[in-house]
This record gives sequence, structure tokens and C-alpha cells, in this order.
Amino acid sequence: MRTTRRDLLRIGALAAASAALPSWAPIARAARPLRILILGGTGFTGPFQVQYALARGHQVTLFNRGKRPSPEWPGEVEQLHGDRETGDLSALKGRTWDVCIDNPTSLPSWVRDAAQVLAGNVGHYLFISTISVYADGSRPGIDEDAPLAQYRGKDAMAETRQTLIADMENLYGPLKALSEAEAFRQFGKAVTIVRPGYIVGPRDETDRFTYWPHRVAQGGEMLVPGDGKDPIQVIDGRDLGEWMIRLAENRTFGTFNACGPRDTLTMDAMLEASRKATGGQPRFTYVDSAFVEEKQIELPIWVPRNEGPYGGYGQVSNARAVAAGLIFRPLETTIADLMDWFGKLPAERQAKLRAGISREREAELLAAWHQRGTRTGRA
Repeated sequence: MRTTRRDLLRIGALAAASAALPSWAPIARAARPLRILILGGTGFTGPFQVQYALARGHQVTLFNRGKRPSPEWPGEVEQLHGDRETGDLSALKGRTWDVCIDNPTSLPSWVRDAAQVLAGNVGHYLFISTISVYADGSRPGIDEDAPLAQYRGKDAMAETRQTLIADMENLYGPLKALSEAEAFRQFGKAVTIVRPGYIVGPRDETDRFTYWPHRVAQGGEMLVPGDGKDPIQVIDGRDLGEWMIRLAENRTFGTFNACGPRDTLTMDAMLEASRKATGGQPRFTYVDSAFVEEKQIELPIWVPRNEGPYGGYGQVSNARAVAAGLIFRPLETTIADLMDWFGKLPAERQAKLRAGISREREAELLAAWHQRGTRTGRA
């Protein structure tokens, strides 16, 4: 089974233990301290935003339901509680901030409701969207001006978290697109839309990317889809979170695809980075996409280039984001930090990955591939 838009649905909605501030680059104080409101803040990327904002000297307020344990922050963070699903935003009334970062919203009604309290009280609204908003994911080079997915339901403002979850495949992209439109409608030109694809690194509880370096570290014969040349795009959650704070500092408005790395990353290059970072010595056996489809092999992140409705997902244009200051730490650093974080999780959690295939299933598939008499294997 190929990776589909469904694989992108839970990118920013998972909690995990706090990760340390990155050491790959020094963090200087910002020229002007900001009052930053973060809606959410305790999921995947939110803590990186908080940590970086504090290191830059900003004042941070979080607004969420308070149902997830907050990490140990390296500074003072104000915590406000409410529930956007029920419309309880009373804790935000009568307050002003320089900027609001909206992390968890997938419903246009949530943007509308937030604006009823915040419009006129925040100077800049940053919204995390997704590349799933694009109507056609099949072509390479998708840029921010490409047509967006259309909502086919009866009333987008009546959609709820429950109706969204019940039909993610058809509703997620269109409702995100309408949420973007609602942001501009409510907050005017002082809006920044950030559209990431796969977010990876420490705190990623999905295991979609983790599967690959984890499997490389185990060694032995390893099944790899495609020919190694299929492009892959991932962004470290720290690079995403920190860049959003810099966008706020610079009052950078507009829409940006937050896909990385800067240059093309192939499957082979990702596997080689995993080998260097983990020390694993696998023997790669490449199987074609027809075999993957026939055997319904569920392998995350990978999509065959220029095949199927999502064949362009590894080749989304990030030129506008790079021009706006998005930078990427080395992939080997991301992998090493990810595996260090993953290795500190409970043993029972490490024993059962949430994505990819088991070693038993992999062995069966490799045996079936070899029985075909096809030439395979590259070390």
C-alpha cells in the first residue's frame, strides 16, 4: 500500500516527552521581545516553538485544554486553559499579544471563533496548515499558488472534530484550505500560512520516519521500495518550530511550503544518512512499486516518484520558504537525535513501532521477491 494523504493527518497532534534545545546552532536574543500566544503548545512542534521563543527573550502564553502534561520549560510560561471544541475561549478575552501561533486547528469554525476574541488584539496570526490542501498531489514542483482542494460537504462551518475524524481522507485537506481562507478573512493581510509535509525528529510519536533508521540500525537484509532514487521530503520539528518564531519576529506574511531539506533528498541518501547516524550495516534489497502494490506493503514516508495521486509529494517546492529564512539542520543530526530520544522511551514502546512492517512480514516479502528470480540487492 502506498503512502497516501491519510499518512499526513496526525502530523502535529501527538504528545511526547520534552526534547532539549538544539545544539547545532547558537541562539541569540531577538532585537525586540514579543508577546507570543501559542494555541496548543504541548504537542509535537509546540514545545520547540516555546523553547526557542524563550531562548530569544520572548514572553510566551499557551492556551489549551490542559489535558497533556507540560514539559519543563527553560523559563516562565503563562498557561491559559479553555476548549476550542466547545467554544470556551473566555480566558483569552481582554488580552493582547503581538502574535498568535495557531498549531492544532483543522476546522474553519475554530479560526472564526478565535478571531471573535483575538481580532484586533493580536498583530500577526500564524497558522500551521499542510500540503494536503493541494487539489493535485500527483505533479512535481507544487508551489504555493497551486489550486487547493475543494470542500464537497454541506456546511464547512458545521463540521466538528468528530465529523473530521470520521472522514479524514475527504475532509482534512479541504477543511484546512478553508481554515486558511478564514484566517485571511478574519485577520486580513497580517497572516502567515505554513504548509509542512512530514514533520520528523525527536518527539515524533508516529514512527513513520523512525521506522527507517530503526530498521537500518538492526542490519541484515532489508526491503527497500523503489530503486533508491525516489525523492523524500521531511522537516525536523525543531527547524519548523524555530522558523515560525523567526517569521513572527520579522513579521513575514504570506504562504509557505515548509518542506525539507533544501535540496533533493532521495531514498538512497536517507538510508545512507541513517547508516552513518546509527552504525547499522544492512544489505538493501530493492523491490519495485508494482510488487509493493501487489503485496499491499505499508511502508511510510516513501512514495514512488510521479506515480499515482500523491507522486509529487516528495517534490514540493520549498523555494519561497527558503527565501524567507527556513534553514535545515543536517539529516544525520536529526536521525541521531531522533534515535537518542527513541532509545529513552520505555522498552515496550520501542518493541512495537507504530508504522512500517514487522521483521517477520519483511522476511516473508523478501522470500516472495527472491522466488521470482528477480535480480535484487545493493549493499
